[in-house]
Amino acid sequence: MRTATTRRTTKETDITLTLSLDGTGKADIFTGVGFFDHMLELLTVHSRMDVSLSCKGDLQVDAHHTVEDVGIALGSCVKTALGDKRGIARFADRLVPMDDTAAQVAVDFGGRSALLFEDALCGKVGEFDMELVEEFLRAFSAHAGCNIYAHILRAGNRHHMAEALFKALALCLRDAVKIVSDAVPSSKGMLE
Repeated sequence: MRTATTRRTTKETDITLTLSLDGTGKADIFTGVGFFDHMLELLTVHSRMDVSLSCKGDLQVDAHHTVEDVGIALGSCVKTALGDKRGIARFADRLVPMDDTAAQVAVDFGGRSALLFEDALCGKVGEFDMELVEEFLRAFSAHAGCNIYAHILRAGNRHHMAEALFKALALCLRDAVKIVSDAVPSSKGMLE
């Protein structure tokens, strides 16, 4: 079983997260940020990971630390659960339409982190600052050891743009971590 658990406690957040890469999409998520919980549930369901997440953050300040630290914890758990990455597909890309919007995401779980996201998301969905989507992606990429290319192909409703991004990321996760062989997917013979 490719599973991982982490506990991250700082002055800003207290996070407990457990995941299984080979799950059914079971989500038990609470961060105190309703819209973010909704996005994380979409990520869990469509990636088919099982995720149990509890986060108590300094929401009296804002949601920034919660969103960023959940990205750190989730990325760390994915990296741990992948182990030496033997047999994974490694690469994936998906395009997801969501009503009036569309987003494309591509990933490489080769061990290096980079986020390529040139779309400036601004405004709010409810109380959620849309710029935090990028913060989540950056933290996840850095701690999962993956490259993420994310692009809004068609802008529109903010909720729909975020949902298209999270669903596209979820499908990429599902595809990239899938076991497709018994070899390490690298000409070097190893992945970091």
